[in-house]
Amino acid sequence: MLTWKDIINFSVNGNPKPDRRVEKPEAEWKAQLTPEQFRITREKGTERPHSGALCTAYEAGQYNCVCCDTPLFDSTIKFNSGTGWPSFTQPIKENAIKYEKDSSFGMVRVEVMCNTCDAHLGHVFPDGPEPSGLRYCINSESMTLKKEKVND
Repeated sequence: MLTWKDIINFSVNGNPKPDRRVEKPEAEWKAQLTPEQFRITREKGTERPHSGALCTAYEAGQYNCVCCDTPLFDSTIKFNSGTGWPSFTQPIKENAIKYEKDSSFGMVRVEVMCNTCDAHLGHVFPDGPEPSGLRYCINSESMTLKKEKVND
């Protein structure tokens, strides 16, 4: 289980190696993504709080990167943080997420990105629930929910 100390270590000393890399020219990303997805994932934007379609989604499934379809988070570790963005306590795998220090807007935070394609996802904070104490605050537009199939 990742802790805040691990996150700071990754942001300072380097991130875990991803399973694969996906790199595309900006024009390809623009053609693939909606304008809002492009603004958030490729230009490090954010959506308004409580505006994302995945804020109130709690169906069983997996949250994947909207850009490269890499699995990022599982629905079992999603929680309602009250912040207005989907929140998770851990990534699906240690090497799914890339961490970088973010000093924009006059504050210091840790930006989280897809480790496969460098898509901006959101930020991680040390104010989440136990046992990890982490809150991954993620833009809905940066993910797709692959719902689990229910057998009848």
